[in-house]
Amino acid sequence: MSVKIRLTRIGRHKDPFYRVVVADSRSPRDGRYIEQIGTYDPALGEEKADINEELALKWLSNGAAPSDSVRAMFTRKGIMAKFAATKTTSKGKK
Repeated sequence: MSVKIRLTRIGRHKDPFYRVVVADSRSPRDGRYIEQIGTYDPALGEEKADINEELALKWLSNGAAPSDSVRAMFTRKGIMAKFAATKTTSKGKK
């Protein structure tokens, strides 16, 4: 099972709003997901996205692959930098 961190749309017509979810890659975009880790309103911008960093780092360390848009959002929030730092420190401990 390939797990992805991606956006699922829940907004109304011409007013998008997204959930940041962890889902099986085979499930549909707005279908079943494993866990919700945040929300994103494009009207407010990526900086105002509400992301649970602990859950995001947990799923990244478990091997979940972020989509391109989620990766950009995580980069702006600094989550990818924290993930890279934890990856290098865990390799140094071995």
